Amino acid sequence: MAGADALPASNALKRRTITALSLVPLVIAAVLWLPTPAFALVLAGVLMLAAVEWCTLAGLTRPIPRILYSFAILFAMALLWIWPQGQSWFFGLSALWWAGQAVALPRIREIPRVEDLQWSLLGAGFLVLVGPWAALIHLHGLPNTGPALVLFLLFLMWTADSMAYFVGRAWGGGRAKLAPVLSPGKTRVGVYGAMAGAVACALMFGWILSATPMATLLILLVCGVSVMISIVGDLYESLLKRRRGLKDSSHLLPGHGGMLDRIDSLTAAAPVFALGITLIGVAT
Repeated sequence: MAGADALPASNALKRRTITALSLVPLVIAAVLWLPTPAFALVLAGVLMLAAVEWCTLAGLTRPIPRILYSFAILFAMALLWIWPQGQSWFFGLSALWWAGQAVALPRIREIPRVEDLQWSLLGAGFLVLVGPWAALIHLHGLPNTGPALVLFLLFLMWTADSMAYFVGRAWGGGRAKLAPVLSPGKTRVGVYGAMAGAVACALMFGWILSATPMATLLILLVCGVSVMISIVGDLYESLLKRRRGLKDSSHLLPGHGGMLDRIDSLTAAAPVFALGITLIGVAT
């Protein structure tokens, strides 16, 4: 029985690895080589796919309304492109909304199934999807350091996610669960691994910039808070999927589920990271 159980897990890990190895070079190339307008367009396409999945989580099932909602998300991005001064306000509002979720999620003790359309989630979708778009476009458009900042944020997310996974598997078994109602597989030990990854990335970033001790402390703070909020983003999507009785937001990416399953951490972390970098003025 053990061997039979191990084979599907091995196959799933293989599919995840193949998908990741295929996507990561494309993502890096897009960040570093595309001009900001082209990067904004590609990112908008990715988030429109996520918007279709968000409709599923919100209970919007009819095809035409789902398409209209996705184009409403695109229209909001277009408005922020035309009015770039509004980008920082929008991702700042998104960051505050995620801070509110960080307070609300630990209070959840049960998750009732939901079948009807949740209109509030359609509104929240603009903060969840347009917020990170505004944050990443704002960062990417910064002179000299923009693409490097976006790439660093992605590297921070990948490192934290990997550290949480491997540290949690190695030392998290049987330990205190982080949020058993929302995501039984996550442990506090995994969070410690993610934070260790955040510290390592922040110190490396400060060293590359030859930052002062105070600036390095601020970078540590921004990276640490961004990683913590990324975990909130992961848990929030888990909450929405459990309300609908879903395992994945879709089956778009083999081994990874849907687009939202792949970017749930980034959607929460990007607005917080962009707000923090803007406030402290490091590397800008």
